[in-house]
Amino acid sequence: MTPEKRKLITDSFSRSETLKFYKAELLAVETDYISIKIPKMEMMTRKAGMFNGAMIASLVDVSSGYAAVSHYAEDCYVVTVELKVNYLRPAIGDALVSKSYVIKGGGKISVVRTEIYVVDENGENESHAATSLVTMMKIK
Repeated sequence: MTPEKRKLITDSFSRSETLKFYKAELLAVETDYISIKIPKMEMMTRKAGMFNGAMIASLVDVSSGYAAVSHYAEDCYVVTVELKVNYLRPAIGDALVSKSYVIKGGGKISVVRTEIYVVDENGENESHAATSLVTMMKIK
């Protein structure tokens, strides 16, 4: 990945009001790979203390989109065509971490696999909470 492309992605991430609201942190930016961390906030959890499924799906969508963008050399914009999430276990932990990998990047369509983990405060212990498959389409 060129330094210019990395800057485009990190600048876009920094401008996002939603990601600021979630206090999201960009952990890794590579070609065909993005990782994002979101700390737990009360509004993101169910009464039992686990992350709400909607929060997980939101992180899947954002992380998959940035992974798809990382695949293309030029600046581009992508939209979600299809998103499927399998919730594997209750997401109980201090933060969510996404790991998004481009499986197939085409001229317009990219398929991304995103794994969601819950981690403790130190980020040392992680538990696989969800797996997903997302199709993104480049529109610009």
